[in-house]
Amino acid sequence: MSVTALRRPRHMLRTRLSEHPSLYLRLARRRYPGPSPEVIGPDTELVIDGYTRSASTFAVYALQLAQVRPVRLAHHLHAPAQLIEAARRHVPALALIRKPEGAVLSHLVREPWVDMRDAADGYARFYRSLIPCRSHFVVGEFEEVTHDFARVVRSLNDRFGLALKEFEPTESNLSLCFELIKERPMLSEVLLGFESGTVTFEELQAERQRARTKPPDPAEGPGPDTSLWVPSPGRSQLKDALRDRWHHHSMDSLRLRAEAAYRDFVGEPCSR
Repeated sequence: MSVTALRRPRHMLRTRLSEHPSLYLRLARRRYPGPSPEVIGPDTELVIDGYTRSASTFAVYALQLAQVRPVRLAHHLHAPAQLIEAARRHVPALALIRKPEGAVLSHLVREPWVDMRDAADGYARFYRSLIPCRSHFVVGEFEEVTHDFARVVRSLNDRFGLALKEFEPTESNLSLCFELIKERPMLSEVLLGFESGTVTFEELQAERQRARTKPPDPAEGPGPDTSLWVPSPGRSQLKDALRDRWHHHSMDSLRLRAEAAYRDFVGEPCSR
């Protein structure tokens, strides 16, 4: 049996478990003890999460880079359980969402072993499971998060009575944000701690300076390919190659279901 075939049932099981906070978050705390991803807990000040490839990494770094002191975040689980639990605990939460075509195709570029049908189904299930508590969240749409994050932060402040500093999208700030995104695959505990709010910006910069002056270790190899972590022509070409499959008639029912989930979630708050 191929690696892809083995991964598919695991992915499907994870999709369904992630809708149930009591079970999934207990498992997540064992699997992710820190520093990132971070599971919601008693110290959490804000939750930022959404379906994968919905600008969660950009949102986390843009938020932390703008603050005087780090904010304790729960983030990057890509599990509705995290946001459902935030609503239950009345913890401020930013629910990220991207139109399903962009999210699913980007997901498959990043994780090519995922079946497109499973990704579309997982997207729809993700946001459908959040609709009963939709009124608790500030919703951050992908385009707004990536092009006007200051407005998203203002919405968080207004909705939850916070005093977060707004991200200024200067050339230097955006450049630093994308540098950190590209450095993320190195899994530096200092960088990941900065995401979660346990490491200051000064500590992060000191660690980055040490890493730059450290002699390369030939045994470590060239390091991971970070080209798929940020917008690039190569990533766009891979998505273009998948687009015909996304619009094929065999995907009609799943595609329409995902698109309906998107429309319902970004629309007016609703409840059962």
